[in-house]
Amino acid sequence: MEDIFAIFFETNEVLFSLVERYGAFTYLFLFLIIFCETGLVVTPFLPGDGLLFSAGILAASGKLEIWYAAPLLLSAAVLGNLSNYFIGKYLGDQLVHAKKIRLIRRSHILRTNKYYEKYGGRALVLGRFIPIIRTMVPFVAGIGRMNFRSFFLFTLIGGMAWTLPLTLGGYFFGDIQWVQENFLLIYLLLWVLTLGPLLWDVIWMRTRTMFAKRPYPRTRWLRRNGRSDQD
Repeated sequence: MEDIFAIFFETNEVLFSLVERYGAFTYLFLFLIIFCETGLVVTPFLPGDGLLFSAGILAASGKLEIWYAAPLLLSAAVLGNLSNYFIGKYLGDQLVHAKKIRLIRRSHILRTNKYYEKYGGRALVLGRFIPIIRTMVPFVAGIGRMNFRSFFLFTLIGGMAWTLPLTLGGYFFGDIQWVQENFLLIYLLLWVLTLGPLLWDVIWMRTRTMFAKRPYPRTRWLRRNGRSDQD
């Protein structure tokens, strides 16, 4: 239990301790953490960025094999998104048809569907670098019925852009003193650079929605279900 709490604040130390005690089972631990953080909407608090970087450091020290760790972590990130997508897709229908639940209405799903048809790829790629957001984006994409082929393509691109640079960065640069001392600063800068375009998309679409003079156009979700765009 102590390891579960310590991994948020002392990721490197905890991983080194785990690999000493459990050896190859550490790969399974890393896979499950990344999968759960990206694949379960209820666990967005798990340490994704730090875990990837620390896994690279662990591989550089010879405790893990980088050519096993990097593909494994990429697979966890992609499978996690797929899991979250289908959970959202299933729950979206359940929540819409549940008459007692009024927080999510058909009009909300239409807005989400419209956004993801146009900006879903960018959200999936940029959202990977933002904690909590990267957990919610595939879930909402499932609710909004984003085209699965596009979803999978951008999930793969986003997964590679997120897991590989961080894992390989830890492998090649983790031992540099300046990187270790400014680890938090590096990620704060990365979050700012990636969060900006994503927030701009949301604000811009919300502004256009507020001043729109006509209902939302029919989308694939509407055409498939043969329904109007009114609540």
